[in-house]
Amino acid sequence: MIEIRRQEAEEAVRKLLQYLEGDSDREGLQKTPKRVIDSFDEIFAGYNQESAEVLSSTFNAEGYGGIVLLKDIEFHSTCEHHLQPFRGRAHVAYIPTDRIVGISKLARIVELHARRLQNQERITKSVVDDIVDNLNPLGAGVIIEARHGCMQCRGISKQNAVMTTSAMRGVFFDKAEARSELMQLIGSREL
Repeated sequence: MIEIRRQEAEEAVRKLLQYLEGDSDREGLQKTPKRVIDSFDEIFAGYNQESAEVLSSTFNAEGYGGIVLLKDIEFHSTCEHHLQPFRGRAHVAYIPTDRIVGISKLARIVELHARRLQNQERITKSVVDDIVDNLNPLGAGVIIEARHGCMQCRGISKQNAVMTTSAMRGVFFDKAEARSELMQLIGSREL
């Protein structure tokens, strides 16, 4: 992989500004390359994290065998196809065996994947796979609902379209009753 230095990244932004405006040296744009790269460091911070580390903080489940659900986890991400933002909410569930994870870790694992160049399907699959791989639950399920900037501000220009993706593993995939209970717990509300 080619290592790009920060200075080279800022120069690439400067070239984009020249393409868009023709004058990247005017007062309002002089510090834009630095600001863009600073914002990219924050927006794409997921590349600097590992899921196993995020999900390593577990506790004894003390015999609890029901559904653990954290719903309405708001997130934003960036579409890898058009570099447009998309935002929404994720619902993450699992049924523990012997260990439970700290509740904030469920939100953090969504953030880890959302803060990369993405597509919604990959975030959904990656989060459920991480839950399964790191917690070994009886089942895991992830449902994501999001509005996509690439649909809203270009192309078809549909402002209210919401895309929903889901990934189910274990009992949420195999047992209709478990999946039905999960869906009832999530309910449905507008974004």
